[in-house]
Amino acid sequence: MALFTLCARAAAQSPILPPPDSVSLEKLGLMNSFPPVGDQIVNNENRGKYPQMRWVLQHTREVVPTRNIRRGNSPVSELPAAPRDFDGLVFEDDKGQKITVAEWQKNTYTDGLIVLHKGRVVYERYSNQMKAETPHLLFSVTKSFTGLLAAQLIHEGKIDANSVVSKYVPELAESAWGDMTVQQVLDMTGAVRFREVYTDPTSEIFPYLYASNLLPVPTGYAGPKTIYEFVKTLKKEGEHGAGFVYRTVHSEVLGWIVSRVTGKHFADLLSERVWSRLGMQEDAYVMVDAVGTPLQGAGLNASLRDLARFGEMLRRGGEFNGQRVFDRSVIDELRKGGDREKFKASGMSFRPGYSYHNQWWILHNTDGAFEASGVHGQMIHINPAAEMVVVKLSSHPVAGAGLTQALTLRAWDALAKAVRTLDK
Repeated sequence: MALFTLCARAAAQSPILPPPDSVSLEKLGLMNSFPPVGDQIVNNENRGKYPQMRWVLQHTREVVPTRNIRRGNSPVSELPAAPRDFDGLVFEDDKGQKITVAEWQKNTYTDGLIVLHKGRVVYERYSNQMKAETPHLLFSVTKSFTGLLAAQLIHEGKIDANSVVSKYVPELAESAWGDMTVQQVLDMTGAVRFREVYTDPTSEIFPYLYASNLLPVPTGYAGPKTIYEFVKTLKKEGEHGAGFVYRTVHSEVLGWIVSRVTGKHFADLLSERVWSRLGMQEDAYVMVDAVGTPLQGAGLNASLRDLARFGEMLRRGGEFNGQRVFDRSVIDELRKGGDREKFKASGMSFRPGYSYHNQWWILHNTDGAFEASGVHGQMIHINPAAEMVVVKLSSHPVAGAGLTQALTLRAWDALAKAVRTLDK
């Protein structure tokens, strides 16, 4: 899903993008003086605009309500270093032109990039004022955390994937989710009228953005003021299970189920089951709406190295830091992927051969790669065959992945090929 209306308008077929250097935080000087004045100020009125967005993605909790995700009191888990200089690594872009890894990062407005091979940090870069300890907004990468928690609860017998949603959340009985199964929510094959058309102000995405605090509420707005108020208004459109259509609201409903079953807030559950077990270096946090409901489809903020720890745990089948975090069968099921024919209903031709399962993107390539993805360039990419994890955090002017995905796939291949040579 997308956050910013300006970026949505920029997402035309051939958008004119600003030179990355011209919109770097170093160049812009946003919020730099004491106090900030004039064009330096980022506030509720302009936080949804570009380039102010570049600052917001690293300072989310300074402009909207959030809830902390504690790392706990355990020692920080080691990420051993075996550095390699991949800056000059050359590969062909999607137009057949040669490009280096450093140029790829710059041209895609990257704020941070880390590559792990066999659990060792082989490459790590920061730009645009981002630091190792900086929490970055992850947008829809959040969905994949929510999906994993739900899948683990299914494994534990606390959720029945084949039961209808209204069994767990009766408040949704009259909505699109009344007769939708939990698995259809997980795979986004449930039929609900929810259009994510950012150029159409009548699209359902806008009341969701207002209800969730992702965009400031405009003057005169009389719609739902919270996430759960909003999802209750959505109706069924079509046949459940017919095809995959990417809809952020499914993740919010899934999060509601998870919280209802566990009796715990997403932030507390994620702290208990993930952050405190992985030996994270930093606390994380999640955006919340007007009554404290977490945005489980888009609101997580975390640091680059901690996301690498999370990715490494997945590469290792759910184990890390001497602890079993997720059952191996949960990860194995995730990696199987979903129905590739149903995926075609999404119209995402820029993700050829992909499927979507349990809120994760599955590449179905020879390396068995899978990934979490968020708008404006947020990625956790796991390549089991190459024993590689890559995390990329960005602040690209265009929200959707369609503009950059072909290049991203080539970058993944180049990095996988490079790490395979490290043991030779």
